[in-house]
Amino acid sequence: MKDDFKIAWRNLWRNKRRTMITSASVFFAVFFAVIMRSVQLGSYDRMIMNFIESYTGYLQVQHVKYQDNPSVDYSFVYSDSLDRAVEGVKDVVSVAPRIESFVLASSGAQTKGVALLAIDPAKEKKFSNPENKLVKYTITSDVFDKIKSSRAIPEEIADKLEMIVGSSYSSRARLELDLGLSSSDNDLYMDNILRASAVPNGFLAENDEGVLVSSRLAGFLKVSIGDTVILLGQGYHGSSAAGIFAVRGIIKMPVADIDSKLIIMTIPAAQKFFDVTGKITSLSVNLTGKSKRTMSGAQAGIGKLLTDKSTVVKTWEDLNPVMVQQIQGDSQTGLATLAMLYFIIFFGIFGTVLMMIAERTREFGVLVAIGMQKNRLKRIVTFEMILLGILGLAGGMTVSAPVIIYFYFNPILMKGDIGKMMEDIGWDAVMPTAWFGPYFYWQVIVVFIMVLIATIYPLRKITKLKVIEALRS
Repeated sequence: MKDDFKIAWRNLWRNKRRTMITSASVFFAVFFAVIMRSVQLGSYDRMIMNFIESYTGYLQVQHVKYQDNPSVDYSFVYSDSLDRAVEGVKDVVSVAPRIESFVLASSGAQTKGVALLAIDPAKEKKFSNPENKLVKYTITSDVFDKIKSSRAIPEEIADKLEMIVGSSYSSRARLELDLGLSSSDNDLYMDNILRASAVPNGFLAENDEGVLVSSRLAGFLKVSIGDTVILLGQGYHGSSAAGIFAVRGIIKMPVADIDSKLIIMTIPAAQKFFDVTGKITSLSVNLTGKSKRTMSGAQAGIGKLLTDKSTVVKTWEDLNPVMVQQIQGDSQTGLATLAMLYFIIFFGIFGTVLMMIAERTREFGVLVAIGMQKNRLKRIVTFEMILLGILGLAGGMTVSAPVIIYFYFNPILMKGDIGKMMEDIGWDAVMPTAWFGPYFYWQVIVVFIMVLIATIYPLRKITKLKVIEALRS
C-alpha cells in the first residue's frame, strides 16, 4: 500500500501540466462555491444584525397574547429589578425595556400609520444605540443650489451631488461613498459639502416628552426639528390616546421599511400617552450570538425568572416569521444556483479525467502487459485522483480563507443606484462574507465527493482494459 502511494505521487509529477489542469478544476470548484455561499450567508447575518440587534433583540419578554394582538392592553408590570435579574443570565449582553404600538401620525395635511417605539434612552444606548443613527447631513435641493451657486465645488462633483439630492446621512463615510470622490477630491471639497449639508439634531433626555422621527417618515410628514406631530391611537382598555409632541431629532434607520414608519419617545411619555403607568409591552434582550444553543439556554434562564405566568420569552425567529421565511426561500434559491455550479464544475473535473485516461491508455496497457495486476493499477489511479483532489481542495480552502476574512471585516459597500435599490427593499447596502462555519466545510466535502465519483470512470476503464488494443492506441 505504501509503495502504491509513492508510485501514485510520482505519477502526478511525470506530467506536471496535466496535474495542474486537473487540480485547478478542483481548486476553482472549491473557491467559487465557498465564496458564493459565504457572501449569501453574510448578507443574511447582516440583515439579522440590522433588524434584530437594532430593533427586536434576539429574545423578547412579552405578554403571551401580545404577538397576536400587539396592543398596550397586553402589557405587563415592569421594574428595574427584572432588568438586573435578566442581565445576570448567561450570554445576555444588554436589556432594553420598551413600549410598542401603532398610532396615526399627522402633520399638516399629511397623515400616516406608524410604529411607535418607547425606550429608556440610557439603557437603549447599550442595546441599539439610536443616538448613533441621528441624521447629521441632509442633501436638500436648497443645499445643492447653495453649494452650486457658491462655486465651492467643480461642475463634475456638482453633477454627482445632484444625483443624491433628497438623501440623508448619519455618517460622513456613507456620504463620501455615495459621492464616489477620489481621495484628493475628498480632501479638497468634502469639508465644504459637509458644512453646507450639516443639520442640528438632538436626542431624547430621560423624561423627555418630545419624539424622534425616522428620516423617510419625516420627509413624508414634512417635519423637521422643532416642529410638532400629532399622534392618535388607542390607549389602555380602549381609552383614547392623543397628544402633540415636539420633534427633538431625525433618525435614519438602516432598514428602509422601518425608516419610513418609526417614531421614538421615552417610556414615561408613552406610559402617560397610553395610560399604562408602570407597565411595558416588551423587554428586548441581546445575546452574545444567534446560535440555537445560545438562544435556547438564555430563553430557559430568563423563563425561570418570570413570576408572572402571563408573560413568555420568545426568540427573534418566533417574532419575525416572515423574515425567517424570506431567508429560507432565498437560501433555497442560492442552494439551487450552487447545485447548478456543482453540475458545471463536475463536468469540468470529469473532462480533465477523460483527457488524462485518453493520454494514459497505452501506459496502462504496458503496465498490465509486464505483469501489474489490474487491482493494483486501479488502487494507484485511485490514490492519484485522491491526491489531485486534496491538492485542489487545499488550494481552494487556502485561497478562499483570506478572502472571507478580509471581506468579513471590510465588507463591500454598494453605492449609487445599486446601494439605494438594496436599501429600498430593506437590505443594508453592504456585501459582507460570513465567518467560517459548516458551510465552509460542506463545500469541501461535496467537491471531494465529486472527485470520487469522477474516479469511477478510470476504474471501469482499467477493468475493461484489453492489453492489445491499449498497446495499439
